[in-house]
Amino acid sequence: MAQNINPYYSSQGAQSKSREEKQSMPKDNHAVSKRLQKELMILMMSTEKGVSAFPEGENLFKWVGTIAGPADTVYAGLTYKLTLEFPHSYPYSAPVVRFATPCFHPNVDSGGNICLDILKDKWSALYDVRTILLSIQSLLGEPNNDSPLNPVAAELWNDQTQYKKHLTDEYHKAQAKSEQDS
Repeated sequence: MAQNINPYYSSQGAQSKSREEKQSMPKDNHAVSKRLQKELMILMMSTEKGVSAFPEGENLFKWVGTIAGPADTVYAGLTYKLTLEFPHSYPYSAPVVRFATPCFHPNVDSGGNICLDILKDKWSALYDVRTILLSIQSLLGEPNNDSPLNPVAAELWNDQTQYKKHLTDEYHKAQAKSEQDS
């Protein structure tokens, strides 16, 4: 009976294993780059309102995304920038996504980190940048108060009038600071 044996893992030991890993690295990066280029084209052709993303400069593994606050929520009329960093194991590993624009939200901490299951344990290789952005946009209007990263926002959420006031104050402070810094 024939066996399916990888010649690099034969009796040559660890040296050939590391050689094989090095040889496969560019192929993996190329596959990830192709996937990201395809996702970029899909986003550019999309008629999806309120979400967009593009690579930051020449680095295809680092993107800047934008989401508009969903209509009929306290976030309507607000726009947020996000950073997306793709690992070399993408799409089998989730990208690291953070809010670049400060975001007052029950599931977002002061560092912009997002508590969203599809970015952690519920990640699937079937998800793409568009799906991620739409999920975050949806999260803005429908937070998971059972798992808050920002307890103050979670507590205020039930009083939408107070929440909206606090949210817009925080948003405008961040915008003013951003303008001063530039």
